[in-house]
Amino acid sequence: MNNKTIFDKIWDRHVVQTVPGGPDVLYIDRHFIHEVTSPQAFAGLKKRGAGVFHPEKTIATADHNIPTVNQHLTIHEELSRIQVEKLKTNCRDYNIELYGLNHPYNGIVHVIGPEMGITQPGMTIVCGDSHTSTHGAFGSIAFGIGTSEVEMVLASQCLMQAKPKTMRINIDGELQKGVTSKDIILYIISQISTGGATGYFVEYAGKAIRNLSMEARMTICNMSIEMGARGGLISPDQVTFEYIRGREYAPSGERWEEQVEFWKTLPSDDGAEFDRELFFSAADIEPMITYGTNPGMGTGISGKIPLMEEVDNASRNSFLKSLQYMDFSPGDIMTGKKVDYVFMGSCTNGRIEDLRNFASFVKGKKKAEDVTVWIVPGSKQVEKQAEEEGIRQILELAGFEMRQPGCSACLAMNEDKIPEGKYAVSTSNRNFEGRQGPGSRTMLASPLTAAAAAITGRVTDPRTFL
Repeated sequence: MNNKTIFDKIWDRHVVQTVPGGPDVLYIDRHFIHEVTSPQAFAGLKKRGAGVFHPEKTIATADHNIPTVNQHLTIHEELSRIQVEKLKTNCRDYNIELYGLNHPYNGIVHVIGPEMGITQPGMTIVCGDSHTSTHGAFGSIAFGIGTSEVEMVLASQCLMQAKPKTMRINIDGELQKGVTSKDIILYIISQISTGGATGYFVEYAGKAIRNLSMEARMTICNMSIEMGARGGLISPDQVTFEYIRGREYAPSGERWEEQVEFWKTLPSDDGAEFDRELFFSAADIEPMITYGTNPGMGTGISGKIPLMEEVDNASRNSFLKSLQYMDFSPGDIMTGKKVDYVFMGSCTNGRIEDLRNFASFVKGKKKAEDVTVWIVPGSKQVEKQAEEEGIRQILELAGFEMRQPGCSACLAMNEDKIPEGKYAVSTSNRNFEGRQGPGSRTMLASPLTAAAAAITGRVTDPRTFL
């Protein structure tokens, strides 16, 4: 019997049919939808007179376009309002469970799936959203799909997919104090580039990965797409099982015991072969900050922006264009750079653990006067937990305000936009030109580095406070 990777085990179990010389027909266990990529898919179904094959396997939420203040009022932006209303109508017409605005389970799609126990090991999971790879932290094959594919899954619960190659990225050793999972993934992307995992599905392994909480693992898998990977996953273990146990959709009783036994068979076999394997040392990673306009343009916070001669010839034009947009120069030191906005939230770092880390850092300190800070929980449940744990009170005493859940300033499809020319330290996943608002300038970082910027008004090494 061949030794298999976790990816191969899950993929092979879900192949309905293989097209000779073509893709596999893959069965999908869970389909998440939101208001942005689903309207056209439903319109396509209606045009063809088709139904939703398994409505009980589809879960909907409103997240991208919703405001993060005054959610009890009518949505101000017209396009956002129309899309949220359309989602409501489509879910009602096709009998799909919707966790809409003001529902106690509402939140960012990649936050609510795990926190409700919908996301489980061994599953295939898709969503019309590139950061669906988040769910791979549980040992599942999870990836983003396009609108036409959303329609395909709604109609058939299957998807045509070419099987990707496999890569394993090992992070061994112990992390330094103040270094988080966000720093791990930003470090990996800075080392292999935004195209370094193109064509691969990545498994993260090694002692440093095993020592992470589930929420930290989600952050790493979330940003797999930012290095070109189709998705990323981590083999399930006792940490995974304990996180899922007792949640809303988690199996219970005998079924729980059966599922755990099955989940234990999923990790990659000893001797399983990967198409590519990389090794990094946790000791080499420090808090990270990006300086450019893609997530691969990052450096350790004590470091500098590379000099021109340190950049390969093929990348020099885009490197210079990026620095011009950011109004930075080759060789600049990143610490001390002025910060206008801090955004704490998103499907990358909007979970309760992230809010706890931010709050514990700012406790007893004060927000810098000239910085605008948006702290946005990833879901209503995270918001409720933050209230119960006194996090909101800690934030308010330090001069901060916690907003209501949503994708917020991660992608500025709502009212939360960073103004033109302003600098934002953001815990989200992308720093593309205009991503957080037309002309906005984004530096990606961890919640700890964001907290340090929020109290100093500058790019600051969080370790100086620890």
